[in-house]
This record gives sequence, C-alpha cells and structure tokens, in this order.
Amino acid sequence: MKTTRTNPELEIIFEDNHLLVVNKPVGLLSQEDHTGDPDILTLCKEYIKNEYKKPGNVFLGLLHRLDRPVSGVMMLAKTSKAASRISEQIRSRTIKKKYLAIVTGNPPPNGYLTHFLLKDEKSNTVQVVEPNVKHSQDAKLMFQRLETVDDLHLLKVSLITGRPHQIRVQLSEEGYPIWGDQKYGQSNRSTPALHAYSLELEHPTLKKEMFVSAKPPKIAPWNKFSDEVST
Repeated sequence: MKTTRTNPELEIIFEDNHLLVVNKPVGLLSQEDHTGDPDILTLCKEYIKNEYKKPGNVFLGLLHRLDRPVSGVMMLAKTSKAASRISEQIRSRTIKKKYLAIVTGNPPPNGYLTHFLLKDEKSNTVQVVEPNVKHSQDAKLMFQRLETVDDLHLLKVSLITGRPHQIRVQLSEEGYPIWGDQKYGQSNRSTPALHAYSLELEHPTLKKEMFVSAKPPKIAPWNKFSDEVST
C-alpha cells in the first residue's frame, strides 16, 4: 500500500499525471479551516512537493469534499485541465458516487428517497422542508440494504444529487438514522458510520471510464459486517 508519508499518513488509492485519489480517514478535514487542524488538501500538497521535489507552491485542485467525520474516497486534480474537466462532470452529474452507511431503524431492502433540503449556514445543519421554501434544494438518492447484524443495517447508497449532509438528513428523516450521527439522529455518539465507497467517472485525458474505491475503516461498527459485503 502506497501512502503519502505525511503526518497523518494517507492511503493512496490511485495516482497518475493528472489525478491523485486518497482514502480520507475519519476526523480529518477536507480543506483547511479556522481550527488549523490537518486537512487532506494541505497533506496532499506536502506529499507532491516532497515526492516530486517541486519548488514553490504546488497546484492541487480540491474537486469535492467530505464532512469531517466521514471517511472514504477523495479525488484531487494535479493539473488545471483535469480540474476543469472533472468539475464539469460533477456539474452535469455524470459522476457516480456510492457510499456505505450503517443505520438503525428498519429500512426496506431497497429505497428511492426524494426531499427538499434547506441549509442553515450559521448552525451548519440541514433540514427537510416543503418544496416551495425559498433557497431549498431537491435531494435524491437510492439505496440497497446489503446486510443486517445486531439490529444494524449496512446500506449501499447511490447519490443522484450532491447536497450538504444529504445522506445523513434523508435517511434520518425516513426513520433510519446513521449509527453514531450525533447531529442527525443519535445524541450519545459523535462519529457517523458513513463512508464514501466509490467514484465512477471518465478519466479527464484518457477519456476512459475509471472506477476507484476504498474499504471502510476496520473499527466498530464496520467490523461487524463481512468483508465481502462491505466491498
């Protein structure tokens, strides 16, 4: 397994001249904020600078973000061409994003959810609202229940839209909140069991379909489920 050899280290899932894909650990920021805590973008720039002995500022485009408590696949662009072309795929919703989520409640074997969501910037929370509420956005996803262990359910979630906190809010609204999600369901824990499992997209220069994925962390409650199901 190749890593960034930074502190903390990041697992490198894929790298070529245009892209760098890493497995983001739980609790790490996607990009720098007021806390000054380590973040993916800064760590990956440090890796490129050291690995390829690049002087000065290193270009690295942050193509998407994951919430701090969420782990999984993060893709960064090493060239402006890649950044532009993949950003266009994100805007046109041609990139397929899949997540793994462990939930409580009683989800059906399959589901299609559609809601309107409104974000409160001050509290950094999102709520489900009526369709005619000003500034609300439609949110859509599909899910499949993969396995059930000890009243916990492993879901594979396919995003149709990409809204802030979308999976966490929509699943909670339906009565099956994500395990450990203090913000949207379970007040006695602080780390939601949500993992960005895979990205499927067109490579920005080769024009070929590419698929990248990352296994969830080997911690509770992920370790309750079989490896075959989780991957």
